[in-house]
Amino acid sequence: MGSPVAGRPFMIGVAGGTSSGKTTVSERLAELAGEDHLALIKLDSYYLRRTDLPGTVAELANFDHPDVFDWRLLNDHLAALAAGASVPVPIYDYTVYDRTEEVRIVHPAQIVVVEGILVLYDQQLRERFDLRVYIDTDADLRLIRRLERDVRERGRTVDSVIAQYLATVRVSVSMKVL
Repeated sequence: MGSPVAGRPFMIGVAGGTSSGKTTVSERLAELAGEDHLALIKLDSYYLRRTDLPGTVAELANFDHPDVFDWRLLNDHLAALAAGASVPVPIYDYTVYDRTEEVRIVHPAQIVVVEGILVLYDQQLRERFDLRVYIDTDADLRLIRRLERDVRERGRTVDSVIAQYLATVRVSVSMKVL
């Protein structure tokens, strides 16, 4: 783990499988610390633009693969936050599988938390963190949580969630074991 440098924020990376509780833990930290003290960044905001793909193709994309994230932009934003600058974080729309044209301004804070399925994947990003957290939750509970969330919050059908899970998430997990 890195050691905090005086004058720069304490950076925490929170990773874990789909629906493991990363967002819940990170948002609770943000709530406890307050937005004046903690800046929360979600890896999902850094999905690459998919404007070139029709909706049905985008739906089948593997959103749990490292190639779907804009690592450079995320690293640039964290460097700017560490230097005391505010950053325009993209806003991702799960219903259309793409970023919107809008951004959310994130201001520098004493603590920066970055949460997402693969925040510990990118070496440059991983080295920025003073603390790395991996939330381990049983696969059956994660599937149930994902199913409930995607139907309730993202306008998906049960069949589409299960199909995507079997085609990309479950495949990704089994490939990691090989």
